Amino acid sequence: MQELSGLTSDGKQFYAVSDSDDGTLRIQVLGRDCVVKRTITAPVDPFDVEDLAMTPDGTLWASDTGDNNKTRSTVALHKVSPSGAVERFRVTYPDGKHDAEALLIDKSGIPYIVTKEPIGSALVYRPTAPLRTDISVPLEQVARVTLSTTDTPGGPLEGTLDSRLVTGAASMADGSVIALRTYTDAYLYPVPDGDIVKALSGDPVRVPLPNEPQGEAIAFDPDGTLLSASEGAGTPIRAVAGAAALAQPPAPTTTTPPPAADRPQAAPQQASSNAWQNWPLALTLGGIVLIAALLIGLRLRRRRS
Repeated sequence: MQELSGLTSDGKQFYAVSDSDDGTLRIQVLGRDCVVKRTITAPVDPFDVEDLAMTPDGTLWASDTGDNNKTRSTVALHKVSPSGAVERFRVTYPDGKHDAEALLIDKSGIPYIVTKEPIGSALVYRPTAPLRTDISVPLEQVARVTLSTTDTPGGPLEGTLDSRLVTGAASMADGSVIALRTYTDAYLYPVPDGDIVKALSGDPVRVPLPNEPQGEAIAFDPDGTLLSASEGAGTPIRAVAGAAALAQPPAPTTTTPPPAADRPQAAPQQASSNAWQNWPLALTLGGIVLIAALLIGLRLRRRRS
């Protein structure tokens, strides 16, 4: 796709969306060979779709939150069924206009929008109330994410901003790990209790994604493989196998005592050793008892005789 901006996966197929505006929301369904198999067409006119997420039931969320020139009074989230039925939810920032290219959906179905800030930290917003199709719902800022400059090559700007601008996000299907990406790197955060805000306050694991000319798309396969891709016709989808496991805390180790038959037999051996060490005393006592018995027997014989 020439202007690929969002990517997700169910493990069998890829789902991709472009940020081009032709009056219709189109989500391309690709085989694992990246050949388009079909197109999900939703009857809605988006402004600038920048990310794509999928919930476990197969529902797709298109993040219509791009705003390069900061002109939009509201931004939108489009909830799309596999058949193409769509619901549009408008949301409003509490502190002015933002350009945003990253969307996360938590385990309970709450969306989180992550902004693309050229100066300072990326800001994370979520709705203050359940989303509605008839009115705009206010957002609230719930987190701030600061990413350091890296030396990973790639990106369109050829400078330090490439490694700090958040251009996409993804979540494991079970919500256990989330990822933010820049033009050059991915950052993985464990979410052991489902709390995305808490997770984003922790230290992520960085996975370099070098030499993507304009890397904006990121996703997870259900098995934890990290997927990333760039804008531009013919650009490949990168796969980093086992990436999600890098963010998981190591499993606790326990020491299991050896089976009874294999345990050292120190006490019995010591007891046996003591018995052998005392054998002269045992013989002496036995001899005394035997001599006493003989003397008593001789006296009885003399009395009888």
